[in-house]
Amino acid sequence: QVQLVESGGGLVQPGGSLRLSCAASGSIFRIYAMGWYRQAPGKQRELVAVITSGGGTNYADSVKGRFTVSRDNAKNTVFLQMNSLKPEDTAVYYCNAVIATVVGGTASHYWGQGTQVTVAS
Repeated sequence: QVQLVESGGGLVQPGGSLRLSCAASGSIFRIYAMGWYRQAPGKQRELVAVITSGGGTNYADSVKGRFTVSRDNAKNTVFLQMNSLKPEDTAVYYCNAVIATVVGGTASHYWGQGTQVTVAS
């Protein structure tokens, strides 16, 4: 069993900052990419940022220059630093990780439970 537990969401004013964390635990052999997705009401889930095990990153155009994804491989944790937040960043943010649970096994996507981020004055 693999679990992803997120923390750090909340209510923030426009222009403010929040830092999300997501820790993976359980039967883990290797973690490949880790990242964040978000889903606003009435919209499809979209990629926000992803980071590979080697530290390569990719961002949605809408968050480039404002959000930074990072990870601590020793702690199986991924972070999302969100600065200059806008009302349109309001969404449920989901952590995602590609994890192999056994040696030589196929890696699968795992999801966190989601954390609400609300940007409003």
